[in-house]
Amino acid sequence: MKILYKDGTVADCPQDEELQVLRHSTAHVMAQAIKRLFPNADFAYGPATERGFYYDVDLGDTKLTDEDLANIEKEMKKIVKENLPVKAYILPREEAIKLMEDRGAKYKVEHIGDLPEDAEISFYQQGEYIDMCTGPHVTYTKALKAFKITGQSGAYWKNDQKNKMLTRVNGVAFRTQEELAEYERLQEEAKARDHRKIGRDMKLFMTDDLIGKGLPMFLPNGYEIWQQLENYIKEKERRLGYLHVLTPCVGTVNLYRTSGHWEHYRENMFPMMQVEDEEFVLRPMNCPHHMMIYANQKHSYKDLPIRIGEIAHDFRFEKSGTLKGIERGRHFCQNDAHLFVTPEQIKDEVGSVVNLIFDVYKDFNITNYRCVLSLRDPEDKVKYHQDDAMWEKAETALREVLTELGVDFTEEIGEAAFYGPKLDVNVQPAVGAEYTLSTCQLDFCLPAKFNLTYVDKDGTEKTPVVLHRAILGSLDRFMAYLIEETKGIFPVWLAPLQVKLLCLPNTDTTFAKELYEKLLDAGVRVKLDDRNETIGYKIREARQVDRVPYMFIIGAKEIETHTLSVRELVTDKTTEYTVDEFIAKITDEIKNRK
Repeated sequence: MKILYKDGTVADCPQDEELQVLRHSTAHVMAQAIKRLFPNADFAYGPATERGFYYDVDLGDTKLTDEDLANIEKEMKKIVKENLPVKAYILPREEAIKLMEDRGAKYKVEHIGDLPEDAEISFYQQGEYIDMCTGPHVTYTKALKAFKITGQSGAYWKNDQKNKMLTRVNGVAFRTQEELAEYERLQEEAKARDHRKIGRDMKLFMTDDLIGKGLPMFLPNGYEIWQQLENYIKEKERRLGYLHVLTPCVGTVNLYRTSGHWEHYRENMFPMMQVEDEEFVLRPMNCPHHMMIYANQKHSYKDLPIRIGEIAHDFRFEKSGTLKGIERGRHFCQNDAHLFVTPEQIKDEVGSVVNLIFDVYKDFNITNYRCVLSLRDPEDKVKYHQDDAMWEKAETALREVLTELGVDFTEEIGEAAFYGPKLDVNVQPAVGAEYTLSTCQLDFCLPAKFNLTYVDKDGTEKTPVVLHRAILGSLDRFMAYLIEETKGIFPVWLAPLQVKLLCLPNTDTTFAKELYEKLLDAGVRVKLDDRNETIGYKIREARQVDRVPYMFIIGAKEIETHTLSVRELVTDKTTEYTVDEFIAKITDEIKNRK
């Protein structure tokens, strides 16, 4: 593929830049189509992105409809078919400003004003459309073979809420129609797996704007899963010597001033509340509370490590555009813990945390993940605790421990917590981009801020090191991950409803009710469906809505023989069991979390 640079030269496009150029060029074609359909449109920024492209445009009072988006895409295809040649040229600043002013491009004029005085100001033109851009671009519009508009959203000019809200039109572009078709297939797969849709269908959780955006409520089915996850991880933690606590969802502003969160994290916190003569905030994380629990009594080196765990309710003021069901909300529950250790215990305790993470991933068959050592950005120290020596010590210590443990990891600059480096375990879900599920952070900072100490072997007071760790991350996000991985078909121990008894119409329900009681007594989550509905309807509901692992179809034969015809959701096979055989089977699966 040939591409055009801003100085007018043409060259072969490097293979690793093809998608970037195609997507950027498609953004220009989309802007040209919008301008044809909406002559008063004024354009801001229109870059290529990792997944596609967008253009921010001021349409005045016009609100785009789905029909408008379809018409824009239709006009884009027309522009491509016209096979317009693309031209590039550079203008002196004053000529560039006049050109944009004459075309009514006030955002481009403002953008020129933001550029250095000696900046080259280049333009690309295709047909009647001229755009200020550094390029490069395709040489003819016909080179764009596969694209699609995917939607619209709002975006502030220069990403500043004080500026005007513009319309962001989003799209994707690929080399071939086959690549676009594969993208569309994955989008359909993503819709089928979307935990928000499955959550509605299975009655797992709900949201309501009257309660507030990003504040999900777990319904009985969803809360059953939530409780099972809580029991699961607490059981594992207790075996490793964790002590579980319960702390308040609020704290004083002074608590967060002491920890440093008020300085470094305030923009992500809910506003301060004045109560009598005190100032409170909803807590965004739990470490300050746990620091105070440690400080509540004196400690000897013999007491360490101390492992304090909590399923803790936290609140963060996420922007509304980033909210996504229970995967990302303003309220969530962290599987949080803080380990207070001596420097000599760092390796063993980090190793124990890493082993716990991998053990949990094995239990849930999570195999597609990568480990990242997240470090401070030395070129942007403002958002971090100011102590170069501490950072050097902490980063070196965590890197050496992970290396000694044989953990395969990459390093990423700028992803550390404000108080220290961390190990992030990023999972790749069945659809969509990867995200962090588990984390282990090494902290020399907060223990010093809270004046935490222990008496060492030599009788002197030392400052402990703290490991912040979350294995499931938040229970909310972990549940969202499981929903999308399994499409709501949970393992038996985790399923909100484990067995459903489906009575054939006009059947005596005595046997079914006796069986229902036996299953309840065995600790099985069971429901009896003796409604006067067809068996086909009941089976579809059990499979598609309840997604129940085991269905019993109970008719005259089962009543007479006291045997069970058990249909399994995963295999769709029906197997005959005696009552005792099945109860032994399912209780074993539940107890051992198979």
